Amino acid sequence: MAKINNQKILIAPLDWGLGHVTRCIPIIKTLKNAGYDILMAVCEKQKKILEQEFTDLKFIELFGYNINYAKSKNLFALKIFLQIPKILRCIKNENEWLKNIIAEHNIALVISDNRYGLHSKTIPTIFITHQLTIKAPFVWLENLLQKINYHLINKFSQCWMPDIAGENNVAGSLSHPIKKPQIPTHYIGILNRFNEPLQANNLYDVCILLSGPEPQRTLLENILLKQLKNQASLKILFVRGLPQAKEILIFNGIKIENHLQGKDLHKAICSSNIIVARSGYTTIMELLALQKKSILIPTPAQTEQEYLATYLHKQHKCLSYQQNEVNIVEAIKTANQFEYNLPNNLTFKEDLIVALVNELTK
Repeated sequence: MAKINNQKILIAPLDWGLGHVTRCIPIIKTLKNAGYDILMAVCEKQKKILEQEFTDLKFIELFGYNINYAKSKNLFALKIFLQIPKILRCIKNENEWLKNIIAEHNIALVISDNRYGLHSKTIPTIFITHQLTIKAPFVWLENLLQKINYHLINKFSQCWMPDIAGENNVAGSLSHPIKKPQIPTHYIGILNRFNEPLQANNLYDVCILLSGPEPQRTLLENILLKQLKNQASLKILFVRGLPQAKEILIFNGIKIENHLQGKDLHKAICSSNIIVARSGYTTIMELLALQKKSILIPTPAQTEQEYLATYLHKQHKCLSYQQNEVNIVEAIKTANQFEYNLPNNLTFKEDLIVALVNELTK
């Protein structure tokens, strides 16, 4: 892809989990290859992930939302609801922060992955989300949440959805609502930092990839390790999703890693027959793009993950189980017999991204 200019683009992913930052990696690569100067607005944990992928990125610190999660599924919604004032303050503060950053760094365009405050009246801003519909237990609440969601999204210049248009999509009604925001919307394809499958030997029967907020990450880890206690016949790689952990965990012959960097994780996924993971959207995009058989266990009470797991299970794109019901040994046996229907055309629209950015910054 030919280099065209060196205008500066600010990219800022939300800090709720690492999925938002990892799914920005193909966008960063595309715009860097097109000649744009990229400035990343991140917290320290996000910075460490990106430094593993890039040697020449520029960073600026942006505060995180630091959301706390409940241990009980029944208290999850209440815990989030009680933090709404804090979230609204963060949105207001990041908008004030952006005004200073635009002037200080001569920013030409902002790409915000789910950070609602990073809109501007002086330069173009893009909002990335796969949740135009925010799932809720009641229709009236879902409609209210969508109205609030669109009110915030419409302050941006464009909205990009990491999915494909039409029936063969990944996010279902989350990214394909009946009514869209007022601003221009674009389906930019599937974001996958690993590009394409590796030709790798099948080293593991199962690769378990833990991720997501505490305490649910630890609860699932304990459930799975207990159930896999006497499964010596299975070759298992267990990735805990703890990039900053120092402890060495040894458990009944299972190969356990606290964390794997991008290239090593890519190799591990492609070397495994079945992947066990949360049903976070970034994880789903990567596994489907790599055409991997998966067992997905949504984080309890996270309605988005629960919807995605059920939606994709019905299409035979994954197997899904609730955390409090999963028997991982039986699930692995079922997965070996399950007729997966894995798509083979999930690509990222690099040319569209460059064309949209060129138009907004000319």
